[in-house]
Amino acid sequence: MSKSPPAKPTESELEILHVLWQHGPSTVRFVNDYLSEKREIGYTTTLKLLQLMLDKGLVLRDDDSKTHVYRAAVRQEETQGLLLDRFLDATFGGSALKMVMQALGNRSTSQEELNQIRHLLDEIENQNDSAQ
Repeated sequence: MSKSPPAKPTESELEILHVLWQHGPSTVRFVNDYLSEKREIGYTTTLKLLQLMLDKGLVLRDDDSKTHVYRAAVRQEETQGLLLDRFLDATFGGSALKMVMQALGNRSTSQEELNQIRHLLDEIENQNDSAQ
């Protein structure tokens, strides 16, 4: 049996995943209170989203106590990569160059950020050279 690809979270689900990645396993109340600091969201809405996320395999639930505790079932880096690939394909026709040019051309980039980008490019070139 082949492993199914990970589910792609919606924007609301991604908000919840960020809470779980940042704070670790959490109750519905904690997640709801945290999200409510930024926007109005009802407890039952948060609960329903977490239940849907459980069905999709995005979170796991600990049923051992009266209060259910949810934790992320997907890694942050993998999810970001999946979403970036989807965004890159849909927005820039799969071209990383177009995306980088747009990002760097639309905002002021600090010297520190440019140095980090150069360092990353050097690392990628070294990996490509050693793979050949």
